[in-house]
Amino acid sequence: MTFDDVRKLALTWPEVEDGTSYGTPALKVRKKMLARLKEDGDSLVMPDVPVDERTMLVESQPKIFYFTDHYADYPIVLIRLSKAKRAIVEPLLRRRWLVLCSKAARTQLDANL
Repeated sequence: MTFDDVRKLALTWPEVEDGTSYGTPALKVRKKMLARLKEDGDSLVMPDVPVDERTMLVESQPKIFYFTDHYADYPIVLIRLSKAKRAIVEPLLRRRWLVLCSKAARTQLDANL
């Protein structure tokens, strides 16, 4: 995957829009970060991944998931997009979107499925 693939996917969901965060391309929902591209141009910064889940992801799939000391105390995992497939990224992205979107957006998406 690439960030452009992630972008195309997420922009099909209500309330998602392009933005920037820390000087890198980002996707936002109602002005809050859904996910962003890390400065290396290949890693997706994925918020709302509890530390215990992140540990399991990193241990089970270290070529895809990782974190740095900077993110150690935060519920964030980094995803190497060049190694990841949509089936890995989409559920994490959708879970974050569900936290950020309005009830009306959830209803709208459900109606379109």
